[in-house]
Amino acid sequence: QVQLVESGGGSVQPGGSLRLSCVASGNIASIGTMGWYRQTPDKERVLVATITRGGRINYADSVKGRFTISRENAKNTVYLQMNSLKFDDAAVYLCNAEALDAGAAALGYGGVDYWGEGTLVTVSS
Repeated sequence: QVQLVESGGGSVQPGGSLRLSCVASGNIASIGTMGWYRQTPDKERVLVATITRGGRINYADSVKGRFTISRENAKNTVYLQMNSLKFDDAAVYLCNAEALDAGAAALGYGGVDYWGEGTLVTVSS
């Protein structure tokens, strides 16, 4: 089992900043790409940013220049620094990780996607 727990959400004014964190825990054999998604009102998960284990980064066009994703592999943690927040950034932010737990690895299974429960970001003036 692999668990992802997000933190750092809150309420900010337009132009404000927040830093989200997501830590993976459990009987982890390996973690590949990690990322952040935000959930639309119809519950669709939309890419915000991803980062590979080696540090290759992909951002949604809507957040380029404002958000920064980073990770600490030794801590199994991914971060999202969000600056210049806009009303349209308000959402539940979900952490995602491609991971392989040791039990599955022992049985010969490959990695699968894991999701956190989400952390709420609101933007209000």
